Order: sequence, then C-alpha cells, then structure tokens
Amino acid sequence: MTRSILILNGPNLNLLGTRQPEVYGPTTLADIEALCAAKAVDLGVEMAFTQTNHEGVLIDAIHAARGVHAGVILNAGAYTHTSVALMDAISSAMVPVVELHLSNIHARETFRHQSFIAPVAIGQICGFGAAGYPLAMDALVTYLGEPQ
Repeated sequence: MTRSILILNGPNLNLLGTRQPEVYGPTTLADIEALCAAKAVDLGVEMAFTQTNHEGVLIDAIHAARGVHAGVILNAGAYTHTSVALMDAISSAMVPVVELHLSNIHARETFRHQSFIAPVAIGQICGFGAAGYPLAMDALVTYLGEPQ
C-alpha cells in the first residue's frame, strides 16, 4: 500500500477564515490544504484532503480509507461531541486515526470537552490552529513507522 494519509474535515470548516476568526484563526481551508500538501512532500507521503458538512459522507470516507490510506487525520468539528456513528466507523475500519481540532476544545464550553472520537483515536491534537495539521501529520507518520 502506498503511504497515503487521508485528511478529513467536518462541518463548517469550509468557512474557515471568516467563521469566528477569534476562535479558529484567519487561515482558510485552502491555506490549510496547501500547508498539508507541502508537509506531505517533506514527509514523503501522498495525501488526500476533503471537507464535508455531512456525517454520512465522513463515515463513508473512513470506511473507504481501509486498504487505501495508511492513516486518517480527522477534524470532525462538532460531530466530535455528538457522533457515536463516527466512533463506530473508526473502530470498524481499523485504520489509525488522529483526532484534530484547531481550538483547544478542553478550554471551551463544557459540552466540547466530551469527544466520542478520542477513545478510538491513536491521539488528539488541539489548540494549535492551522499548525495542528502538520503536527498531526508528523505524529501519524511517526506512529506508522517505516514503510513496509
């Protein structure tokens, strides 16, 4: 299998740059994708990058990652705090997942402290804004180890 990372972005992340910049920063999703593409080159991996506002599309993408991608970086947005279905998809797909958030969810509203993703993820990165994406890529590649 080619060393490929799938980067999945959930609801409302298409509005980055204009949506609550005091919380999520001024960086757009296109800027983040470019940042990730450059990091993928540095790491010697392929990358797929997508965003959807639909929970089922995220679930389908996680299922489809099995056998195609070596791992997934998931910014599930608000679905992090509500979706048992995403948790089950991650458990079922048997693909390592890094949970990612732009803001520090543990320093925000109490309802954001609960993550249904964390118990089935290999780790969580939050609070570093757009810089969290290359951090997550480093962490995932390190977790995966040397190519087989």
